[in-house]
Amino acid sequence: MKYSIGQIVEGVVTGIQAYGAFVQIDAETTGLIHISELSDGFVKDINLFVKVKDVVKVKVLEVDEKTHQLRLSYKALHETPRRSRPKPFKEAQRDSLGFSTLAQALPMWITNAKKEKP
Repeated sequence: MKYSIGQIVEGVVTGIQAYGAFVQIDAETTGLIHISELSDGFVKDINLFVKVKDVVKVKVLEVDEKTHQLRLSYKALHETPRRSRPKPFKEAQRDSLGFSTLAQALPMWITNAKKEKP
């Protein structure tokens, strides 16, 4: 077979099922982008990523020589929602936020509360 693992290929989406999208690579070769290979995040609707007749670039994950079928990954080449999320706070940033603003405001709140007491 002329395709190998890790190769980047282009094909046309020919069908969509609940579990993934089928891609025609050439006259003899088809592939499947499993739903788990569309995005790092939860995929509620495959149509948000690909549609029938879309031309897509994908990465070959597995090759079946007998059936001329490929296992493909879309998320390996495309920015997906979870990858584009900002990274969580670093430890140093968390420590600098803390309760310091509350501690600064506390004396004023106590003073105001004492004034409001009957």
